[in-house]
Amino acid sequence: MNAHSASQAASADPVAVKELRQLREDFTRFMMQYKFGMEEITTKISILREEFSHLHDYNPIEHVSSRLKSPESILEKIQRKGCYPSFDAIRETITDIAGVRVTCSFVSDTYRVFDMLAKQQDVRVLQVKDYILQPKPNGYRSLHAIVVIPVYLSDGMVEVVVEVQLRTIAMDFWASLEHKIYYKYDKDVPRELLDDLATAAQTAAHLDETMERLHNEIRVADGVDQQNGPEPPDEQHVVPAEEVVARLRQARRHYRD
Repeated sequence: MNAHSASQAASADPVAVKELRQLREDFTRFMMQYKFGMEEITTKISILREEFSHLHDYNPIEHVSSRLKSPESILEKIQRKGCYPSFDAIRETITDIAGVRVTCSFVSDTYRVFDMLAKQQDVRVLQVKDYILQPKPNGYRSLHAIVVIPVYLSDGMVEVVVEVQLRTIAMDFWASLEHKIYYKYDKDVPRELLDDLATAAQTAAHLDETMERLHNEIRVADGVDQQNGPEPPDEQHVVPAEEVVARLRQARRHYRD
């Protein structure tokens, strides 16, 4: 019996209808926990990014994105892995339900941003895989971390696992291209394309090294970092105008006098 037939059969059984309704509610709660955990991490990174934009001379974070596996994808993965289909078992087995990707300017920035995230009191690091130091055989490079973040709901706190990927712009471009190629060829990629991808990965790694070296030389020459990356859209609500700063200074001098 396929899933559609099973659903039709269940709709005629009041007990089954109640069970399906409860299962849907539980699955929704399960997915929301991961959604909120993902948003907690995204918020932390976004706060760091905005802080660097306003208060530091250099912003190491270029872009932040996130993705949540669909219920269908989760079901397919537990079937492939032979995982028992309980939510507790899924939590233990699948660690990439919620994912956050941080794109940085330079290789050193990926480690710097990860350290800032890992040092936060409510973030617990479970696992780190450094594919920058040890790239995958196909050339893939990125820093992967599995972290746990508390999520506070109406009925209490739940710990949620989130996968965080940190990579440079060059690494991200290569990974995006590789994904498109594998999708186009349904994972049966011709040998010559695989060789070209490996060569491109080496080129991207060399580009990262060259750009970081140039960046460091500019820093030494200028004696100060140059800010990069787009400004947050609400800058006018955060950074005070010169007139306001002058008025604050005058008010403080008045109280001191």
